[in-house]
Amino acid sequence: MFVNMFVPSLARRAARPRAIRAFATGTRARSTAISADHDEAARLIALEVEHGAFNYAPLPVVLERGLGVHVWDVSGRRYLDFLSAYSAVNQGHSHPKILDALQRQAAKLTLTSRAFHNNMLGEYERFVTEYFGYDRVLPMNTGVEGGETALKLARRWGYDVKGIAKDEALVLFCTHNFWGRTISACSSSSDPSCRAGFGPYLPGVPLVPYNDLAALEAAFAQDGARIAGFMLEPIQGEAGVVVPHEGYLRGVRELCTRYNVLMIADEVQTGLCRTGKMLACDYEQVKPDVKPDVLVLGKALSGGVYPVSAVLSSDEVMLTLRPGEHGSTYGGNPLGCAVAMAALEVLREERLAENAALMGERLRAGLAAIGSAAVTTVRGRGLLNAIVIRPEGEKRNAGALCYAHKDAGLLAKPTHEHIIRLAPPLIITAAQIDEAIEIIAKETRRMFG
Repeated sequence: MFVNMFVPSLARRAARPRAIRAFATGTRARSTAISADHDEAARLIALEVEHGAFNYAPLPVVLERGLGVHVWDVSGRRYLDFLSAYSAVNQGHSHPKILDALQRQAAKLTLTSRAFHNNMLGEYERFVTEYFGYDRVLPMNTGVEGGETALKLARRWGYDVKGIAKDEALVLFCTHNFWGRTISACSSSSDPSCRAGFGPYLPGVPLVPYNDLAALEAAFAQDGARIAGFMLEPIQGEAGVVVPHEGYLRGVRELCTRYNVLMIADEVQTGLCRTGKMLACDYEQVKPDVKPDVLVLGKALSGGVYPVSAVLSSDEVMLTLRPGEHGSTYGGNPLGCAVAMAALEVLREERLAENAALMGERLRAGLAAIGSAAVTTVRGRGLLNAIVIRPEGEKRNAGALCYAHKDAGLLAKPTHEHIIRLAPPLIITAAQIDEAIEIIAKETRRMFG
């Protein structure tokens, strides 16, 4: 990523001003420098470079407003948002119902901590558990906090209920997973960029190949007495929108039941109508039931206006925790509760799962018809999709194509040098899908022929 070219170190302190100027103008192998007409954008990017950490490499566009499926930069230019804040804005930018809930509650009470009860938490807990069909919920704020909570719950259940020997519990994860950047998430990752330089790692989080039931059963057969949980994404998003084969989730459910292992579904990105169902696990909700033992939600749980996440499970799992053993100052705050209930109501009232399914089919059909040899694969479910590009050096790859999309009025980001994730807000219309297809097709042919 081009950000790494400009990270200042003590050994290169003298080069720092030059590096900042280069970064602020978006310099890279294939980029469009911010022109003199965009002085405000350049100024704002320069502030980030001067005062912020270099842990992201954003496209050189500075956004200031969003509405529906569109965002506008500081110069007033409009773009189709085909990232949706990594699926946090499923309901669209600035949804009026969600904003109304936010504003009404913010005017009354925002935070009490869990040292006291508040008048919104119980209402939210009843609402969300009935909504998804679970006994109990543990409210948190971010997706990675939800993952950490699930990991902790699985270990505790393993000791208290399954009877695993002290400090011997394992929680399995899949290769190429992504659920955050905490030490636990890095420890359970197979991505070198996530792990390198951050050891020593958390023990007890071995990996198995994704979409491989035989490998999972072999791991269960070998260490089943020690395995408390298996956490997986129903579709791997950061890996490039990798959809498992039909029957994989059902097979995972069957194996977890047979070996008394908690099935933990990380639906932070795939859930809440993104894939054309309320949950991605719902694609295999036929007998036998594929309902996860532990469900992790986040991102669109707030419609993108406030950090809200949740972990849902049964009495058997959730009641292993006792007061003081887990928590969050902001988790379950009245503002987040009000926003989450409104966000979930929007999903149902506007039938966004159905729209995601229909518009996703339209998008994939249009992308498959681009007719460029550079597009090797189009895949996805609902409105979580990816196109796989055959890269041709630094100037012709997924990253470069995303820059071309930006210049043409569409914002998306690559997951690797050859994959572009396409995930617009779920309120998108057929005309807007067609507009996006036209932009992607035109820029793909222009770059690759």
